[in-house]
Amino acid sequence: MTTCKIDYQAPSELLDGRVILVTGAGDGIGRTAALTYARHGATVILLGRTTAKLEAVYDEIEAAGGPQPAIFPLNFEGATLKDYHDMAETLDREFGRLDGILHNAGLLGRIMPFEQCNPELWEQVMQVNINGPIWMTQALLPLLKSSPDASVIFTSSGVGRKGRAYWGGYAVSKFATEGFVEVLADELEHLGNIRVNSLNPGATLTQMRRTAYPGEDPASLLTPEAIMPTYLWLMGPESRGHNGERFDAQPPKA
Repeated sequence: MTTCKIDYQAPSELLDGRVILVTGAGDGIGRTAALTYARHGATVILLGRTTAKLEAVYDEIEAAGGPQPAIFPLNFEGATLKDYHDMAETLDREFGRLDGILHNAGLLGRIMPFEQCNPELWEQVMQVNINGPIWMTQALLPLLKSSPDASVIFTSSGVGRKGRAYWGGYAVSKFATEGFVEVLADELEHLGNIRVNSLNPGATLTQMRRTAYPGEDPASLLTPEAIMPTYLWLMGPESRGHNGERFDAQPPKA
């Protein structure tokens, strides 16, 4: 069972005082989520591989009067365990805790028959979509445990819940994401202060969507801004008690 909170009306102070890490924050849904979280009071840590894009988001947050964000350039493709632990040490020194993580960074790879799949590209997709986020989360768990109310959101996909031909590594990485969410949520359930859930953004107007469906009419898609209610609800305190669940950012098409 999945739940959508597209009609959720978030109070302006929803995330006041919270420290939230957003991966893939340079553009698309990650950029919009970072701006949205900051607008609702969060101190946002902007993580991505392109510093110039992160700086642009940083400037937008500051210009809008949001809490001063932080920038953390990191590329999952080449990141090591040491990178994640160094990152955790830095964030611990700067903030002392983490109240939320939005795992948004992702790599599509190529849509093609499995028979033609390139093992190197497959590994690359796995590294960015599942391996990197998993080991980064492990390194950041002590910071999440230091929060009185932490929410971890992993980005899923419709092809991570029902397999589809030609989606190969991307679909498999999202199935793995769904499984990892259930495992970690169950392990942390007894703590009571950390919830871990998956979120499928659905068909959204992003560069990844354009790459996957080049012939699609952009006017038929929701913008990243339009799907933010569920992102806010899941990151905010009203989602307490929801752990190891699947969410959709937009209602299923009729």
